[in-house]
Amino acid sequence: MLMLKIIKSLTWIGLMGLCAFIGGCAHVEPGRDRADLLQTWPVGCSPKEIGTRVAGRYLASPFGNFGRPRPLEAIEYQEVCTWYGALSFVRRAGDMSLRERLMRRFDPLLDDKKGLVPVPDHVDFTVFAAVPLELYIQTQDRRYLDLGKEMADRQWGEPFGPRATEEAWVYYKKGFTWQTRLWIDDMFMITEAQSQAYRATGDKKYIDRAAREMVMYLDSLQQPNGLFHHAPDVPFFWGRGNGWMAAGMSELLRSLPEDNPDRPRIMEGYRRMMASLLRFQGEDGMWRQLIDHLESWQESSCTGMFTFAIITGVKNGWLDEKAYAPAARKGWLGLLHYINENGDVREVCEGTGKKNDLQYYLDRKRNTGDFHGQAPVLWCASALMEAVEGQEKSR
Repeated sequence: MLMLKIIKSLTWIGLMGLCAFIGGCAHVEPGRDRADLLQTWPVGCSPKEIGTRVAGRYLASPFGNFGRPRPLEAIEYQEVCTWYGALSFVRRAGDMSLRERLMRRFDPLLDDKKGLVPVPDHVDFTVFAAVPLELYIQTQDRRYLDLGKEMADRQWGEPFGPRATEEAWVYYKKGFTWQTRLWIDDMFMITEAQSQAYRATGDKKYIDRAAREMVMYLDSLQQPNGLFHHAPDVPFFWGRGNGWMAAGMSELLRSLPEDNPDRPRIMEGYRRMMASLLRFQGEDGMWRQLIDHLESWQESSCTGMFTFAIITGVKNGWLDEKAYAPAARKGWLGLLHYINENGDVREVCEGTGKKNDLQYYLDRKRNTGDFHGQAPVLWCASALMEAVEGQEKSR
């Protein structure tokens, strides 16, 4: 048994080494046609193989992930993002067995473990809606729709509970979500919950209000170079924070109707960010913990998020394929260097609140197997498997 495990580990490491040798660091591999940059892969590096492996790793984990230092009070946003990514991946991969297991994982949350469903009074909690709404999209089981839709509705309802501050009421009265706080992380959490509600119901109010919220964040936080400060009072280009923004714009734009009045502004902000990211990508395909600081370390979660955003842009025709498809390929193959034999992603920045202190960001703990890093690998795998079918208004 020990020998079998050793052989499996060596096989995986060998395949990853082959991936790196063949295409991990080259913009365009010798003799490769640009047209198939996002379609054909070195052995062991295909989105289907990697996605299956990382989704399986998620299913093997307990709620809250392995080695959790404290009891789990509610399902957290990083697990939601991984779960949603796994569900999106299995839908495109057509893996009914994996989908069934991902559905069964949710069953206790409708029964004896329903206390783990978060109260939707904060962006990090309301994003939970994305999972039951995705389950409804795939199964048409109204139990999932009722739960997810209620959470999305309460995000734009009147403030409630201990977080119903004076500031929350100000945003609510202006027509924004009362959960607004102007951290760039929010622009995945808010837009994902509302975009999923639109995809599940077809009701444009969800996608329209998400778009209006996005414009407010763009106007408040995007800098002239296209990147985003973590918050108005924190002038650092934190990698994963910018990743949340990139992924949030991508998720929103792929479902936002062409006639939405906010679409041109969001597309302009998205393209400006993508152009900046192109300049900061390393030759190894990676981006850094602080995007513009060469002394900071290569960070895998932001790399996965940026790669997802670029893949989505190329697939939907928002970005020039000649310029961006090589960057997407390089990002994907570079990211695979950071997946170990267990299917865990390493060099993942720990959960990070805002702080106006450069050293604080440089010294953040580097985790392995953290859901913050597992999720974007699944998003990338799903996006790479998506057919080029134009804008995805509904599923």
